[in-house]
Amino acid sequence: MNEPLPPFPVPQDPDPLDGLIDLTLTPADQPRLRADAARNRTRLLEVAARLAAECGAANLTMEAVANAAQVGKGTVFRRFGDRFGLVVALLDHHERELQAAFLTGPPPLGPDAPPVERLRAFGAAVIRHEHAHRDLYLAARTEVSRLHTNPASRLRLGHLCMLLRRADAAGDIELIAQTLLGYLDINLVDHLINRRGMSLERLERGWEDLVGRLVVAA
Repeated sequence: MNEPLPPFPVPQDPDPLDGLIDLTLTPADQPRLRADAARNRTRLLEVAARLAAECGAANLTMEAVANAAQVGKGTVFRRFGDRFGLVVALLDHHERELQAAFLTGPPPLGPDAPPVERLRAFGAAVIRHEHAHRDLYLAARTEVSRLHTNPASRLRLGHLCMLLRRADAAGDIELIAQTLLGYLDINLVDHLINRRGMSLERLERGWEDLVGRLVVAA
């Protein structure tokens, strides 16, 4: 498995939503595990990644990982909590690559570009990134109750709110950000591509059109 990317900074601007949005980082930023526990976790993730590649992330189970790793099922639950925690752990590296790109990467996605340009680039980056890893992202979206409360989702929301404020967007900033996030939902994107036959380019143009309608630059 690839090593996780180093921790990244969160948006620094004061934000009235800071009390509502917890930009907690992903599980790899939690206190360092003992060396043996960390090795066991890495081994379980390697086994889970292999099973997901062979059978599809939608069919990944805690029991299958335990059997393939030749450990008790309780060991897998202790490391990841539940199946959702396991899938999120598998996604961690991919998600960190995306987060590093929009938080600290080069323009137009990164901080050296004007906010409206960053908004346009953000949608295209998320659409292409999640489509490239669609199996895992779709598996992670099965836990409906946690779709909007996991750290990655809260970080995306906070980032969009920051860009919208910098672009002097009118109206309820958080609701506009939620509307934009709804457009990027992997279930919707997957449906439009595989059921409606739309191209990634068409979805990107639609995102740019939506940004243009919702954002009025100063």
